[in-house]
Amino acid sequence: MSDITLRSSAFGDHDTIPAAYSHQAGDTSPPLEWSGVPDGTAELVLTCEDPDAPVGTFVHWLLAGIPAQTSGLGPGERPEGATEGTNDYGFQGYGGPQPPVGDPPHRYFFHVYACQHPLDLQSGYSSDQLRSQLRDNAVASGTLVGHFAR
Repeated sequence: MSDITLRSSAFGDHDTIPAAYSHQAGDTSPPLEWSGVPDGTAELVLTCEDPDAPVGTFVHWLLAGIPAQTSGLGPGERPEGATEGTNDYGFQGYGGPQPPVGDPPHRYFFHVYACQHPLDLQSGYSSDQLRSQLRDNAVASGTLVGHFAR
């Protein structure tokens, strides 16, 4: 699998995610940019997960159907035609960081995937449904890690 470079103008890799992109501040997704998407990509997928949550990995964001020619998203942006899955807060869209008060900083893994074939996902899909479709379809990926504590 080839590499996609994923970055944000709001925070660097392994840096603190600004509070403006937290759950408490209204769940606005951070700006993200990527490069290195392979030719022939049918669509892109974005996810955000917290593996440090007390309940196990907590899914904060599932966004599929991003047009392959897209090279980034502004704060809170959702491209036309993209479909959002249900996060572990129980709603569709981005749910920002909200680790328990007093916990050490949690890590938030933002992933971008390039898919060789369009995914067949209806709005509200689960992380398991997305993972199943990505398994044999993702041809490239990139990761950006942010930290957040309260």
